[in-house]
Amino acid sequence: MRLKHLALGLAVVTAAGAAVTAARAEDGIYVPLFTYRTGPFAGSGIPIANGMADYLTMLNERDGGIGGAKLIIEECETGYDTKKGVECYDTVKGKNPVVINPYSTGITLQLIPKAAVDKVPILSMAYGLSASADGNLFPWIFNPPATYWDGASAFVRHAADVEGGFDKLKGKTIGLVHLDAPYGKEPIPLLQALAQDYGFTLKLYPVPAAQMQNQSSLWLDVRRDKPDWIYLQGWGAMNPTAIKEATKIGFPMNRLVGVWWSGNDDDARPAGEEAKGYSSLDLNAVGSNFPVIRDIVKYVVDKGKSQLASKDKVGENFYNRAIWNSVLIAEAIRTAQQLTGKKVVNGEDVRRGFEGLNITTARLKELGLEGFASPVKLSCADHNGHGGISLVQWDGAKWNTVAPSIEPIKDKVLPLINSAAEDYVKANAGWPKRTEPCDKSS
Repeated sequence: MRLKHLALGLAVVTAAGAAVTAARAEDGIYVPLFTYRTGPFAGSGIPIANGMADYLTMLNERDGGIGGAKLIIEECETGYDTKKGVECYDTVKGKNPVVINPYSTGITLQLIPKAAVDKVPILSMAYGLSASADGNLFPWIFNPPATYWDGASAFVRHAADVEGGFDKLKGKTIGLVHLDAPYGKEPIPLLQALAQDYGFTLKLYPVPAAQMQNQSSLWLDVRRDKPDWIYLQGWGAMNPTAIKEATKIGFPMNRLVGVWWSGNDDDARPAGEEAKGYSSLDLNAVGSNFPVIRDIVKYVVDKGKSQLASKDKVGENFYNRAIWNSVLIAEAIRTAQQLTGKKVVNGEDVRRGFEGLNITTARLKELGLEGFASPVKLSCADHNGHGGISLVQWDGAKWNTVAPSIEPIKDKVLPLINSAAEDYVKANAGWPKRTEPCDKSS
């Protein structure tokens, strides 16, 4: 199966390369997708790659692109490796991409300094550097609809609600089981600040990438420490391993909550009934009963233009997450066209499009996505939105939404983002100041 996916991935890149030459003659809009269909994180990367490509392909097949301009979609395989991700960037930046979509916190961190130089916006949808939500200091980076700090604070709010109030967190122990990588470490500063504010003890349980499927000793430490709650910031094979190990030591599933990247169907499915009660933060609805997803099936899947291994993968959580990612890209392009009056927009135009992004409830309905996600509104100063978080729970076979909206603890998150953004700029001598004035419309 892995060889099959590798062959398919190579075929897509080859075919996409041929499409680039042809489509450029038609003045298309180049949208590269950094994906990882291979490697240790492929279990999470494959549904994401499929969802991103399928939505954009559907726009080409159904609408002829966006605003009369064909989309040129090209995948670059990173294997979730930062070095390969930077190589992908160096390969595509000369092809005039309108947006870079790293799909890795490690890759995003390496590309942040390059964005302003190369005049290409970076979309790190709900991942990457939390501080880059500050559009004043990071005018080329966008990470809607929520940062990792928003997510960690939403988890703490949920724990407080269950316990009976924030004051009831005092004296509790909260554990963070996290991938020992930039992605996994992102929520630590926020959780440390909240531990000080609310009086709980924070225990850190790092999982090296090489030990993702060998966590037994870590969970013995968890059993020894007896934390009241655990927040799981995992990815790929780490997630199902963590959930199964938690069940082995008898950790209560209703006290184990994952970040939105720990809520893939294949994260909970291996544990089946034993994972019942495990919860994950989420950013999108699950299921295929949405008009736009039916269009994806009609125009892409049924026509053999998708790399889906089976049709029943349509509507699963990460496939839908990736659709939402591509909706943000498409709507930023559409907004850029409206702001500039141009059909074929460039990276600078799409940066303006992201800052003017306003996906309302009415617009979601127009897109065939009513009830699929929360509205998103960005601005010159706010490149995130800090919202759109829900909670889903595994019932032994599928995810069910149990809390449609969890508000981040913004009075704790926003000051931390502002100070971290300032610290980042001070630590990087010669950081380019914002030169593009904010549009009044955004």
